[in-house]
Amino acid sequence: MDLSIVEGEYLVKTAREAIDYNLKNFSLMKPSPVSYPKLKEKRGLFCTLLKYPDAELRGCIGLINPDTDLVNATIEASCSAIRDPRFYPLKEDELKKVTIELSILGDFEKILVYEPRDYLNQIKIGKDGLFLKYHFYSSLFLPQVPVEQKWDTKTYLSQLCKKAGLREGAWLDKAIGLYKFKTQSFAESEPGGKIFERKLT
Repeated sequence: MDLSIVEGEYLVKTAREAIDYNLKNFSLMKPSPVSYPKLKEKRGLFCTLLKYPDAELRGCIGLINPDTDLVNATIEASCSAIRDPRFYPLKEDELKKVTIELSILGDFEKILVYEPRDYLNQIKIGKDGLFLKYHFYSSLFLPQVPVEQKWDTKTYLSQLCKKAGLREGAWLDKAIGLYKFKTQSFAESEPGGKIFERKLT
């Protein structure tokens, strides 16, 4: 599902409005009626907050399988990201000091291999996000994470396992379910500024 830049701009602006509303009213903003058909679809989505201008992570929360449309998912994810438990809650005066990036998830595709080491040849850094599922354990990385961290594929898999609470070599266990997915990301160039589609290199 490819969104246009206009649709991406709409979602990012909605995220900033929703965060501002939530910080002031401690409740979720009700969305305005939307005329873009693609934004009425149900898609997983992550909202990432980055300190400006150094791009230090300030929060990142997402919905993998939302039961609502993209606009409402944007509102929920963005208002959750300001209270990412890894950080102290975002304060109202901080909103003008962070940029917002939204990553819309494509369909999950289970990676089928003859034996686990073949995963190393099935994953493309900079293109594939990963989702791991093993009994009650799960974890997810967006495609941009291994690029930003300069991980190779083996490190990418090891860190995914570690994030799920498993040992780093657990990806070699045949019982683990591993899925890949693509994303489409839209971000602000500066707080409240021009919105562009982010392409990974």
